[in-house]
Amino acid sequence: MKIVIDAFGGDYAPREIVAGAVKALQANEKLELVLVGDKDKITEILQDLVFVSDRLEIVHAPDVVTMNDVPTVAIRTKKTSSIVVAYDYLKNNDDAVALISAGSTGATLAGSVLKLGRIKGISRPALAPLLPTVNDGNVMLLDCGANAECKAENLLHFAIMGNEYMKAMGIKKPKIALLNIGTEEEKGSEMIKEAYELLKNSNLNFVGNIEARDVMKGMVDVVVADGFSGNICLKTIEGTAEILFGEIKDVTHKSLKTKIGALMLKKGLYGIKKKYDYRKVGGAPMLGVNKIVLKCHGNSKADSIETTIHQAYELANNNLIEKVRKAVSKNEE
Repeated sequence: MKIVIDAFGGDYAPREIVAGAVKALQANEKLELVLVGDKDKITEILQDLVFVSDRLEIVHAPDVVTMNDVPTVAIRTKKTSSIVVAYDYLKNNDDAVALISAGSTGATLAGSVLKLGRIKGISRPALAPLLPTVNDGNVMLLDCGANAECKAENLLHFAIMGNEYMKAMGIKKPKIALLNIGTEEEKGSEMIKEAYELLKNSNLNFVGNIEARDVMKGMVDVVVADGFSGNICLKTIEGTAEILFGEIKDVTHKSLKTKIGALMLKKGLYGIKKKYDYRKVGGAPMLGVNKIVLKCHGNSKADSIETTIHQAYELANNNLIEKVRKAVSKNEE
């Protein structure tokens, strides 16, 4: 069982990506990894880390897809880029079960559809990040940008996929909610109302509508949204957190008194920061395609890459893709 890694995707590639892969291999003796990118540079980094393993394969790819490239065009034309070669390896090798990239989100999404194809019965794939909650759990928000415009059926499929993902992560009966402008059943656009009816009449544990302010309160396990609304919700949460932590830092460094107060609160503040650290939840899965794909933050460092590798391993071990296939097939009966 191999996990393929785009070693040249991300702000801190390739060193942090390679370092994360090494840490994961050291932590799990069952892992097999494939690093895709410039072979000479990857080898040089591994020598610096003083690491050699027969469970690590390097596949040469001299080119890189940049943030300035048009994703679909890049996937079709940059055939020697690290992300394209990684997808080709994943597609053509049965023992390769997952792909991880911290590179271009658009290229990662485009590659998952163009190279791997959708699971039969899934109308649209979805980008599905996990967000930390106040009760030390996680909530999955999907879709977060893969589909700006959706039909009600798409949202039902998102819910089915999110349900299977959270079950694979150990939640027996995930609570599923629909992102809306109010909790009342009659609220929302016609599409949202139609989606509500589909979810209510499904065999999922659907608990109704949820407002954006409640997403991270730990009330539900899966929040379903169209990609436009989901992306706005996600970016608002990220932006608010960034501003809040920045304000706290400024205030605690304002004077001698605040510095002393911050010192007394250091343990508590560190606990809050750690609790909401994206690195602990791993990458955002691209659900609905025929193999596991995880998209890391562009600024991911070694710890985040390692976490995402372990995440991919657990999902593959739990047969996520096959479970999604069965769930979709059952829904169509």
